[in-house]
Amino acid sequence: MKTYTWRTGILEFFMVFVGVVFAFPLYVLVNISIRQANDPSPAVALTTQPTFHNYVDAWGQAGLGQAMLNSLFVTATSILLIVLIGALTAYVIVRVSSRLSTFLFWLFLCGLLLPFQIAMLPLYFTVRDLGLLGNLWSLVIFYVGGQLPFALFLYAGFMRALPMDYEEAAWIDGATVLRGFWRVVFPLLRAITGTVIILSAITIWNDLLTPLLYLSGTTNTTLPVAIMGFVDQFVSNWPLIFAGLVIAVSPILAAFFVLQRSVIRGFSSGLKG
Repeated sequence: MKTYTWRTGILEFFMVFVGVVFAFPLYVLVNISIRQANDPSPAVALTTQPTFHNYVDAWGQAGLGQAMLNSLFVTATSILLIVLIGALTAYVIVRVSSRLSTFLFWLFLCGLLLPFQIAMLPLYFTVRDLGLLGNLWSLVIFYVGGQLPFALFLYAGFMRALPMDYEEAAWIDGATVLRGFWRVVFPLLRAITGTVIILSAITIWNDLLTPLLYLSGTTNTTLPVAIMGFVDQFVSNWPLIFAGLVIAVSPILAAFFVLQRSVIRGFSSGLKG
């Protein structure tokens, strides 16, 4: 039985300190969001007369309902395609040993080196020529193309460590290559899949520049765009603005904590789960 030492106490104190530092901005965000508009208290002071009318007003006045649906559609559809295409492509590249597969792998990785700003104008003109400006599918196509190299890099690195014994056993039982992948290989990738989902969701959900480029001048907006217009309109009413921010970050924050736990379980269980 391990004894409690002073080193353990210092480590626990350090962990608590780090947790408080990271939780402090969230406390300020929620604290101001439930404050009266005429409350002159400092941001760090605990609100004594909380009100939740700010959330109701922010939801109605900023049009966050439709913007959230648009963000959910774009994020969910993009992540689904990123996971499916990334996992399948990485499987083919890893399992097919040829110069072509190696070349394709490094070609995909070039997408990690090229910044988006270099291709901003060409991509905009391409989307315009395809008639997708103002359409949510333009964002889906952009995000899938932008996040796919990183997803493929993670999947390929993990699949190289997977032995082929599982797949060969499935093939002996009569499964096709595709069926063996979905039934045997893909469940073993849950840790990497969770990581891809978390990182892609945060990037897509919080992106402001791309929706401004492709959806500007239309009724289709995502949450970051709606929040930006809301801040410009109610810049003097900070509790209302912070309530809108809480609404905007709540879904992705909740998804992050849920998927973070699944990723930790996946990494800790390795290939046994």
